[in-house]
Amino acid sequence: MSRSFLLFSFILYRVFLSSLANASDVDLSAPMDKGGWKLIWSEEFDYTGFPDSTKWSYDTEGNVYQWGNNEAQYYTSGRKENAWVSDGVLRITALKEPMEGRSYTSARLITKGKGDWLYGRFEIRAKLPTGRGTWPAIWMLPTDWEYGDWPKSGEIDIMENVGYDPDTIVGSSHTEKYNHAIGTQKNAKIACPDCYKAFHVYALEWEEDEYRLYVDDQLYFTFKNEGTGYEVWPYDKRFHILLNLAIGGNWGGQKGIDDSLFPHVFEIDYVRVYKK
Repeated sequence: MSRSFLLFSFILYRVFLSSLANASDVDLSAPMDKGGWKLIWSEEFDYTGFPDSTKWSYDTEGNVYQWGNNEAQYYTSGRKENAWVSDGVLRITALKEPMEGRSYTSARLITKGKGDWLYGRFEIRAKLPTGRGTWPAIWMLPTDWEYGDWPKSGEIDIMENVGYDPDTIVGSSHTEKYNHAIGTQKNAKIACPDCYKAFHVYALEWEEDEYRLYVDDQLYFTFKNEGTGYEVWPYDKRFHILLNLAIGGNWGGQKGIDDSLFPHVFEIDYVRVYKK
C-alpha cells in the first residue's frame, strides 16, 4: 500500500470519523467517494485467517450436480488449503487432490444473506490464475430468485477467464431472453494481457436503466433495460457477490486440464460496494 494512499486514508478518517462511527462494515482505509459513488461496504482482507464469516459463506450445494457446468472440482468449506486470508489478500486455491469422488478441490465464496444489494458500483481488485483448465469468476446471482429459476431471475458475470485463453476477460448477462442455453447470450470481451501477472480492478456499475462492466475503469460491456419486463431485465431485485475458482467444465475444460500446473491461486485484494 503506497504512502500517499495511507496519508489520504488518514485524512479521510479525521474528517469523517464522527459520521462513520457506527458504520462497522466499512473499512475506513478504503476510498469513501468515487465519482459520486459513496462506499457502503468493503472487505479489505486486512487480517489473517479464514474469510470473515460475517461477510462470507462457503457455497457447496452444487457439488452433487457439478454446478450445472460439468466442473471437475469439489468446493470445500472452512478448509485453509482452499480459502485463506493473509498479507492483505484472499487466496482461493485449487489443488490436484482427490475428494468426494473428484480429482480437484477449490472454494466458492458468497455474500448471500450477509451482503445483498439492489444497484450500485462493485469493485474487485484481483490477480487471476492461468493454465489449461482454470476458470476463475467474479459474478452476481439473485438473492431471492423472485422471477424463477436460472436464467429467469438473472445472472451478472463481472469477470470470467479461462486458462487456455489467458489474455481475455469476458463479461456477460444471462436472462430468460438472452442466455447461452438458447444461443442468444449477451457478452463482451476485453484484452488483458497481464491479468495473471498483476492485479486489476474489475467493476460493475448497476443502475435502473442499464449496467456497465469495466476493467481498470475501461468500459467494455453495457447491458440495457429494454423496458419489456423481467424476461430481459430481472435486475430490479437484490443480488449478491460470488468469488470462485472452477476447474474444467463446459467452458474452462474445453481444451483439457493440465495437471502439471497445480496448484492454482486466485488472489483478491479487496471487494468494495458503492451507492449513489
